[in-house]
Amino acid sequence: MSSQVSQQAALGVFDSGVGGLTVVRALRELMPNESIIYLGDTARVPYGSKSPDTIRRFSVEDTQFLVSHGVKAVIVACNTATAHALPLLQATFRVPIIGVLEAGVEATLADPQCERVGIIGTSGTIRSSAYQYALAMRKPSLQIHATATPLLVPFVEEGWTEHSALKLVLKEYLNPLLAKGMDTLVLGCTHYPLLMPILQKMLGKKVRLVDSASTCAAHTKRVLEDQNLLRTTRSKPTLDIFLTDLSEQAEAMAKRFLGTDFGKVKKATL
Repeated sequence: MSSQVSQQAALGVFDSGVGGLTVVRALRELMPNESIIYLGDTARVPYGSKSPDTIRRFSVEDTQFLVSHGVKAVIVACNTATAHALPLLQATFRVPIIGVLEAGVEATLADPQCERVGIIGTSGTIRSSAYQYALAMRKPSLQIHATATPLLVPFVEEGWTEHSALKLVLKEYLNPLLAKGMDTLVLGCTHYPLLMPILQKMLGKKVRLVDSASTCAAHTKRVLEDQNLLRTTRSKPTLDIFLTDLSEQAEAMAKRFLGTDFGKVKKATL
């Protein structure tokens, strides 16, 4: 597979919106030499409320766009798309396709002390049972409690990551999981890494947090190393951000998720 693509080619990353830029941020921190092309399908966000067939169709179109730009691997930075479309994408395209979910499962099970896992995510991700199934297959003794947390994405997109109202909402969502003795919390949405500071304050050291952005970046690095696809040239890496619907709000959110300015956002036509 690695003979088909160049080491120097960019990594492709897609998400239904701009939340996947937390994955881009983690990729750049871990592998600063890699070029990245990001596609946010902001015209059709959110994917979580769509049917599985529609999510699969959108995911194929998103991947096709990135592959047409010559990327050497595609990271599906959307938990819903990973849950519903990853096997199809891997069967359809010749470049490595990496999902956020597998990385999160690996990281969750890396701690042998892990016995009671809480999972939070969008309704679509939780309803798919993809995390629950993958964890239970690997460690049948695990106690798994999954909760859809649909109110969290709007808080993150509004930039209200320290707001008192957010704390109330988090308590409502997390108290039932804490009552079940949760020792690990899987953040099953790429928006949620921006909630890490408030979650760490609320949960303290008694609950381990597993976030999909940093775990996905680490998993991607391992795949690139295994397939000899790490970029070797020292010229400045590039970052191109494409959105299917350009708006001031989307650009402002993109800066918040990426944590830095990145020049001009381009319009993508799928």
